[in-house]
Amino acid sequence: MTDPRAFVEAVGIPGLSDLHTHFLPPRVMAKVRAQFDAAGPLIGRPWPLHYRDEDDALVETLRSFGVRRFTALPYAHKPEMAEFLNDWAADFAARVPEAAVCGTFFPEPGVTAYVASRTRSVEVWKVHVQVGAFTVTDPLLDEAWGIVADAGTPVVLHAGSGPVATEHTGPEPVAALLARHPRLRLVIAHAGAPEYVEFLRLAETHERVALDTTMAFTPFFEEMGGAYPRELLPRLRDLGLAGKVHLGSDFPNIPYPYAVQLEALARLDLGEDWLRAVCWSNTEALLA
Repeated sequence: MTDPRAFVEAVGIPGLSDLHTHFLPPRVMAKVRAQFDAAGPLIGRPWPLHYRDEDDALVETLRSFGVRRFTALPYAHKPEMAEFLNDWAADFAARVPEAAVCGTFFPEPGVTAYVASRTRSVEVWKVHVQVGAFTVTDPLLDEAWGIVADAGTPVVLHAGSGPVATEHTGPEPVAALLARHPRLRLVIAHAGAPEYVEFLRLAETHERVALDTTMAFTPFFEEMGGAYPRELLPRLRDLGLAGKVHLGSDFPNIPYPYAVQLEALARLDLGEDWLRAVCWSNTEALLA
C-alpha cells in the first residue's frame, strides 16, 4: 500500500485523525531536522527524514493522504520557550482548519499562570520529558497538572525510554504523577516504547490514560527498540475498542512514507472495527 487514501477507503472511514504530528516555528523545526540529520544522542541511529518541506506544503501532503484532523505538538526543552511555542501553535491552528490548538509547558516559574490562561483554548498539550530533561513530578508542575486534570484536556506525553533512556523517562514517574492527579487525560506517545507492558497497564487501570501508535509496530521502530510483544495484542485490541488507542505518526519527522504506519497497524490483524476506532473515531471523540 503506497496511498493512505486506499487504506481509508478499504477500512471505510471518512479520513484519518492523527493525534501525533509536528509543526514548529521554522527556526525550531530547522534545529530539530538538524538533530535527525546528525543522528544525535537522542536518536542513536541514522534517521533519514522522508518529508522535508515548508508548513503549507506539509499540510497539503497530509490533506492528500486523507488526514482530516492533526496536531502541531510543540514541546519546550528549556525555560522561557513554551509561551513562544504556544503563541506560534495558536496562530498555526487559526490558519489551518484541520489543526487542533496545541500547547506545551515546562517546569519553570510562571508555568501555572500560563497554563491556566490557555486552558480554554488549548485542545491538546504536548510534554516531552526526554528532550526537556525533566521529570513529570517536578514540583514546579504540580499546580499546572492539577489545572490540566480539572479541564480534562488531553496531554500527549513522551515518557517512554525510547529511543534512549534517561533519568527522567520510564513508567514510574508517570505512575507517581497519576497517583497525585488520577483524573489526568494522558495519551502515552509511541505506545510507551520500550516499556510497552507497564504503560499498557497504566492505560488499563486509569480511566483517562490512553496510548498512541506513533512509530510503534513499524519495521524501523522495532529494529531500533524491539518488537511489540505479541502476547499484549489482545489487550491492545480491547483498549482500542474502548476508545483508548489513537493513531499517531510523528509526521513529518519520520524516516519512511506515511503509509508505513498504516500498514503496520493493519498487519496487527486486530480487525477493521479496531482500525476504524484507532484511525478515526477515538481521536474524533477525544477532540470533540
